[in-house]
Amino acid sequence: MEKREIVLKNGEVYRYVEQGQGDKVLLLIHGNFSSSLHYTPLLERLPKNIKVIAPDLRGYGDSSYYRRVQSLKDFADDIYMFMKAKEIEKYDVVGWSLGGGVALELAAHHPEVVEHLILINSTTHKGYPIFKKGEDGKPLVGQVYESADEMAKDPVQVLPLLKAQKENNFDFVSYIFDLTIYTVNKPSEEDNKLWINESLKQRNLADADWALANLNMSDQHNLYNAGTNNISKVKAQILHTWGTKDITVPEYMIKDNVKALEKRSKLVVYENCGHSPLVDVPDQLTKDIVDFINE
Repeated sequence: MEKREIVLKNGEVYRYVEQGQGDKVLLLIHGNFSSSLHYTPLLERLPKNIKVIAPDLRGYGDSSYYRRVQSLKDFADDIYMFMKAKEIEKYDVVGWSLGGGVALELAAHHPEVVEHLILINSTTHKGYPIFKKGEDGKPLVGQVYESADEMAKDPVQVLPLLKAQKENNFDFVSYIFDLTIYTVNKPSEEDNKLWINESLKQRNLADADWALANLNMSDQHNLYNAGTNNISKVKAQILHTWGTKDITVPEYMIKDNVKALEKRSKLVVYENCGHSPLVDVPDQLTKDIVDFINE
């Protein structure tokens, strides 16, 4: 699928894919170490009477990275400008993993534009912490990094992936994805090649990890910072999904989101599914999304 291009007011150049026609617009926000094309299973299944738009976030895929991001709100601000540039005023939003955090920030700061919100195996609104490591490589819970540049040296969660991206190490990334994302089903050889090559284009891994750790829309301290309580500003109806074999986003994170948004939340749990329902249960995921946005 060929990517299009649009220049935002802040000068960043966003590349994106778009398909379908119709009054209903569905925006797909990808996760960390991925791009718009990781949504291929959804794009292949969604009805063509829905306009579907999937951008590469700043620093991912083929989008530019002129200014370093400090927070997931930076991505959300980009997305808001992106949709404004497309002259689309209201839309439904899907956010997968890190993209779920971006979608929550967008829905909190611009509740008037987000009609339905679908969080696929999303990070919690309290952030996804990365702690310093001991000599044994295990997390020193509570010991936080002071900057994105310091976090980039994390010997377990960050540095090996940064090195793989720098060296364009396809096999290492494929190995890591098999361990952490494709814990149930594996993508086809063709899809795996496409997606990993897209992942290797990322230029902001440490900044994105820093933004994830510092995300805190709650009213509690998350060890990195005090919360903003912006989660209370989310007004959209929300569908949360989670797979029982997800080892990347633990169940408590999903429950945190559901509890914080319980008055407007619906939870769907997929049995025998890992961090990517897009690979493990694509037909059911597509049906659940379409049914939800048409409620």
